[in-house]
Amino acid sequence: MMPAPTPPNEAERLAALYAMLVLDTPPEERFDKIVEFAAQEFDVPIALISLLDTDRQWFKAAVGLGSTCETGRDISFCGHAILRAEIFVIEDALLDPRFADNPLVTGPPHIRFYAGAPLILANGYALGTLCIIDTRPRTVDSVELAILSTLRSLVMQELEARHA
Repeated sequence: MMPAPTPPNEAERLAALYAMLVLDTPPEERFDKIVEFAAQEFDVPIALISLLDTDRQWFKAAVGLGSTCETGRDISFCGHAILRAEIFVIEDALLDPRFADNPLVTGPPHIRFYAGAPLILANGYALGTLCIIDTRPRTVDSVELAILSTLRSLVMQELEARHA
């Protein structure tokens, strides 16, 4: 397993995340609806709005993880996804050396497929991701990537409206 490297702008990224005042807040229907739609649209068992704190990923909204509301950042797929602007796709985690022995792959929730759209503020700081996860390998086409990107835009609109 390869934990994601820390972004070069980590201190500023965390300051931007903390300024949003969203970590550890109660569930909100507007975010829940987005992950519910994503899970249905992509026919995946798990969809998340994941925010990356110093040492954890915390889920603002989640489908398919039961009562789990966070995991360690060191084992997160989202930690890798925030390092880029484009959607980060892992078609089969068992075949990717970064994730093959990850406890989220070898144990529950048995991640095989991951697609994470980074949630990037206008100032360029990535707060986390909107991600979809499956327990079987799969691919995504350009239309599906466009849908996930549009859903990411909706999450960002809601986060920015919440902050305003």
